Amino acid sequence: MDVKVLKDQLLRKKETVWKKRKIEEINEYCKDYAKFMDTSKTERLSVKNIIALLEKNGYKSFESIKKTGKLPKNAKVYFSNRGKSLFAIRVKGDIKNGVNIVGAHVDSPRLDLKPEPIIEDYEIAMAKTHYYGGIKKYQWLNIPLQMYGTIVKKDGSIIDISIGDKQEDPIFVISDLLPHLDRREGDVKKVFEAEKLNILLGSISVSYDEDIKEGVKLNVLKILNEKYGIVEEDFISAEIEVVPAFDSRDVGLDRSLIASYGHDDRVCAYTALSAIIEAEPKFKSSALIIADKEEIGSEGNTGSKNHYWIGVLKELLSLQKEDVTLAIEETLRNSVLLSADVSAAVDPNYKDVHDLTNAPKLGYGIVITKYTGSGGKGATNDANAELVGKIRKILNDSNVTWQTGELGRTDLGGGGTIAKFFAEKGLDVIDAGVPLLGMHAPYEIASKADIYETYLAYKAFMESMD
Repeated sequence: MDVKVLKDQLLRKKETVWKKRKIEEINEYCKDYAKFMDTSKTERLSVKNIIALLEKNGYKSFESIKKTGKLPKNAKVYFSNRGKSLFAIRVKGDIKNGVNIVGAHVDSPRLDLKPEPIIEDYEIAMAKTHYYGGIKKYQWLNIPLQMYGTIVKKDGSIIDISIGDKQEDPIFVISDLLPHLDRREGDVKKVFEAEKLNILLGSISVSYDEDIKEGVKLNVLKILNEKYGIVEEDFISAEIEVVPAFDSRDVGLDRSLIASYGHDDRVCAYTALSAIIEAEPKFKSSALIIADKEEIGSEGNTGSKNHYWIGVLKELLSLQKEDVTLAIEETLRNSVLLSADVSAAVDPNYKDVHDLTNAPKLGYGIVITKYTGSGGKGATNDANAELVGKIRKILNDSNVTWQTGELGRTDLGGGGTIAKFFAEKGLDVIDAGVPLLGMHAPYEIASKADIYETYLAYKAFMESMD
């Protein structure tokens, strides 16, 4: 092979998404994305909004399909798992031919109220929290916070609460120590203690009668009782999440970036949702998996370790008159899953934490990550070369801009996704998602171009013949 031909075979030159896409088209897509993000700050709210969009586009609940005893041709079906995770499928022909699945998670790092949260100290009422997922604790101090949650009352009734999402609502704050008095040094984990992530609730006593003890706490409980009809014990059977009270905003003079709480990983959930709504499968069925609990290891019956979606597939195969025992194994072998999760883009201020040859950049499209894990690829799904080649061809044939990436330098970075839990079931799996700056911060940064290109990538995958 002569030098000229060899040169033509070098790794293709990366080009920014902005060079090939219309800015107006990207901005229009991201407007709808921002609306979704601002109303989907918890996993319950995310699933609720996803179901609404699916139903608006012709998807029927699994229960309603099951009652009919038959699966319509080209059926659109969704199954909600306890309102916190979800499986949706666009059926194309025989399900046993395989399913092209995109799986994302909608839980994000946050603060959860403890089971007995309300305390009073020095005539200030506060709520004790337990942080969820990997956070830098200092980032949650002196920023506006809001609460969402579900409370099961002592009589068994269920109420939802939201405080701080309306302009007229109060917000919450965790106060930090002023710099004049802050001489703390040493391990950041010890300097910023988890047990001091206490949220300010109030400072007025229910009564200034000397016989009243913890009057400020009693006043807070009185306000909650009057608004929601709850008592202190009801917090034990509640899930109350504390999240940033920020709306999504454009970043930069050119508005090319977007800041939001929970890009990780609701950015992949939304792009996958819009992809399955818009995609027209040609041979294989296409599916969407929305998972919970990824940030704490995919545990529990709403996390990816619970493969409830296989049970749904079995029942759908039964409706197609298949021998379920054989057909489900064939279905899983023939299926491919894109583990739709975010990656760490190069921040010019912190280039040293990356292997720059293998690090993703903002504005250069969806990131294909062959393996995650840490150190010597510990706790990862390492995608087979055949699958990487297949995905590469799909994206190239569809004119989708993509790049490869790792989560930091080999002995420095690392992390996990839902990928390995699906690979264990025999599916071909690879990670693919949006690159971010400031991942796991209360306000993360993404490129609008990458968000739009990721939607196009998921759509191309769902429409692929293979």
